[in-house]
Amino acid sequence: MEPILKFDNVSKHYPNGVHALKGVSFAIREGEFVSVIGPSGSGKSTLLRAINRLIPISGGTVWLDGQAVSALRGRSLRQLRRKVGMIFQNYNLVYSLSVLQNVLHGRLGYMSGVKGVLGLYSEADKQEGLDLLAELGLADFAYNRASDLSGGQKQRVGIARAIMQGPKLLLCDEPIASLDPSSAKTIMDLLRDMARRRNIACIVNLHQLDVALKYSTRIIGLSKGEVVFDGPPERLDDATIERIYGTSRENLMMGGNCDDPADTADCA
Repeated sequence: MEPILKFDNVSKHYPNGVHALKGVSFAIREGEFVSVIGPSGSGKSTLLRAINRLIPISGGTVWLDGQAVSALRGRSLRQLRRKVGMIFQNYNLVYSLSVLQNVLHGRLGYMSGVKGVLGLYSEADKQEGLDLLAELGLADFAYNRASDLSGGQKQRVGIARAIMQGPKLLLCDEPIASLDPSSAKTIMDLLRDMARRRNIACIVNLHQLDVALKYSTRIIGLSKGEVVFDGPPERLDDATIERIYGTSRENLMMGGNCDDPADTADCA
């Protein structure tokens, strides 16, 4: 099976001198649930944003579904991005619109500009959106404003919007960092189960080591822009954890956030 995503010796240097990624190489196949872990500034967010060229890389090649991402422009890049659903820490919803309208935004990449601006979605798309909301336990909220939802409910809407794209790959950037423990468990359960049912590869950036160990089929550990671990959770021993985080498992503060995002090119 060909990998859906491949990093081949990828590097990223920011103008301020930060080397966020240093010769990163790995491949991910359909159905894998991969957690990327590491301290703030380790390169996790840079890695995620390089996948669909939200940021340009400095060297190497990112391959997505057999295509070199950096070689694409315009329409070709937009078409490739359809294959990647994104789920954000802060939800990125349009709060003045209904829950269903937010979910349907996942279809915008397939629509002409005029239809997208006017919100002229097909009846099939509307029904798929309603079905997804039912699957996520939000059927009764389809016509509520997104602003009326709790944090956990907003993240479920974000998941539904990403799935509406029909993606081959889900990218989740700290999807539970803003949630209480109960909501966080619900979101991780849904992400894992929905990706598994659809055989979608999923990459999740996480601060919470215990969550990564519980949910992942594979963990990639980053330290100072380098991959220092890539394997199944059961192989992640205490010595490797200390190498990734620079501290012992016992001293590790789980679930922390970057203290000051302005201080680093890659927070989270």
